[in-house]
Amino acid sequence: MLDLARPCVMGILNVTPDSFSDAGQHGDVTSALSAAERMVQEGAAIIDVGGESTRPGAIPVSLDQELDRVIPVVESISQNIDIVISVDTSRPEVMREAHAAGAGLINDVRALALEGAVQAAVKTQLPVCLMHMKGKPKTMQKAPMYGDVVDEVTRFLLDRALFCIQAGINENQLLIDPGIGFGKSLDDNLLLLKNLEKMAGHGFPVLLGASRKSVIGTVLNQSVDKRLYGSLSIAGIAVWAGVKIIRAHDVGATVDTVNMAYAISSAQQGD
Repeated sequence: MLDLARPCVMGILNVTPDSFSDAGQHGDVTSALSAAERMVQEGAAIIDVGGESTRPGAIPVSLDQELDRVIPVVESISQNIDIVISVDTSRPEVMREAHAAGAGLINDVRALALEGAVQAAVKTQLPVCLMHMKGKPKTMQKAPMYGDVVDEVTRFLLDRALFCIQAGINENQLLIDPGIGFGKSLDDNLLLLKNLEKMAGHGFPVLLGASRKSVIGTVLNQSVDKRLYGSLSIAGIAVWAGVKIIRAHDVGATVDTVNMAYAISSAQQGD
């Protein structure tokens, strides 16, 4: 069961050959299960399983490919580990099959926009994270433009949340994600990160995925494998701003960062 009484870490488990950070590392069920076990030992509260890369320029995979990659892994983790499993998908078929296999959260970068996705989510009765993305993965980074990025992203997410509530999803089952790196420029990403507290003030728990992303690489001039410190700095700031879930590749270090930031932010003067 998803417990957001305090901020927690979602470990990223990509079962894809073309993810921007960990491509091909967990392509079979055995290695994926081992990775999930390691992340749980390091303190992850959620494991996010994804079978289709949504990095900039990514080419879509077929439904059968996604199902073949994701469902056996979700099933194996569910049978062997007591952990909330998130399925990173936009397809209603994958949502339904993942729920049957043991998933406890739907994490959709397209905010349930595909045909049948809202109905599938309603039927599963699972919590859903709605993410903002401008355009499609293949073209989203080609000169994205906003007037006020914080306002536009927030309005989109609140509008989608209202749509989902009207469709039958319980208000308490919805989370929102500003979609760092999904159709945003460097300045857009930095402004969204600077204003996380505003986004967290609308009543929906915020999930943030910034781990190893290009915003860090650009600011620090670091390759993907050297973005840990930048990722951790964002995690600490996010917790201070009220973000509830930090999606991360480096689980152990991120758990320590989240716990320390939370301890400081929640400290109170004694009597």
